[in-house]
Amino acid sequence: MAIRIKARQNESVAQLMRRFKKLCEKEGLTKDVKRKQYYEKPSERRRRAARRTFTRVVRQGNS
Repeated sequence: MAIRIKARQNESVAQLMRRFKKLCEKEGLTKDVKRKQYYEKPSERRRRAARRTFTRVVRQGNS
């Protein structure tokens, strides 16, 4: 999926870049790029997911 952005009338390059970055953040593109920057073993990915699930369950139990 490509993110397309058109320059508005009298919009500077800095403003255009800021809008582009916000769209990338909103789509989760920057998180995905950072996550895929280094190889992660499948076992590590499962361990991280299990830890996240455990933390969520513990928080719900305390509420």
